[in-house]
Amino acid sequence: MQERMTPATALAALDKARKASAGIFRHGTLEVEIFQPAGIDTQTPHRRDELCMVISGKGYFVCGDSRQAFGPGELLFAPAGTPHHFEDFSRDFSAWVMYYGPNGGEAA
Repeated sequence: MQERMTPATALAALDKARKASAGIFRHGTLEVEIFQPAGIDTQTPHRRDELCMVISGKGYFVCGDSRQAFGPGELLFAPAGTPHHFEDFSRDFSAWVMYYGPNGGEAA
């Protein structure tokens, strides 16, 4: 039986990995990670489409030319290849990040 995928178990795995993100689940093209940057988000554009579900915290999500406030429970999308990052986020910010589909993203 697979371990439960809860924010608590994922954050424990992240703490053990000592990184800003850690892989939690894979199936087909779907990859799920837990993400909790410290201070500054230094990510670069990804090759696949990305969904991000905010677990806790608040701040701003910058994607391409857009900058929007976010809070717990919000679902954010970054198309493949689009520069994006989080700004001015609270210390408790964490999120599930899901990458899926082919390199280059799915057709609209």
